[in-house]
Amino acid sequence: MRWDVVTWAAAALLLIAAETLAPGAFMLWMGFAAAAVFLLVLLLPDVPVLAQVAAFVVLSFVSIQIYRKWFRDTGRQSDRPLLNRRAEQNIGVVAPLDQPIAGGRGRIRIGDAFWVVEGPELPAGTPVRVVAVDGMVLKVQEA
Repeated sequence: MRWDVVTWAAAALLLIAAETLAPGAFMLWMGFAAAAVFLLVLLLPDVPVLAQVAAFVVLSFVSIQIYRKWFRDTGRQSDRPLLNRRAEQNIGVVAPLDQPIAGGRGRIRIGDAFWVVEGPELPAGTPVRVVAVDGMVLKVQEA
């Protein structure tokens, strides 16, 4: 066997095998490009080394773009989009004020947690509705 054929075969196998160690599918597609160059060199024995490397670079770029366009799962939809957004889960909740809103800030109890709220001046015990979130501060209005 010729050294260039063996080199491209080994490169293809190593890149495809390396995919098991790295996340994503990046090296797999480069392995496919190396396999294509292997077949090119096997079928056309007089291809110069520089042309082989250029073909590998071009095929790697093209194969990775194909992966990114058609095979990558973009925009995965979650069945619980607010799972790690605890404050945003409270939008729409109606609860009485635990402490009055004075100076624009007060406190509300939702479940087993106390939340800082911002809104119009209201006495304690007034039912309020959470309408927005700013960081960990809930924006409320009278319900």
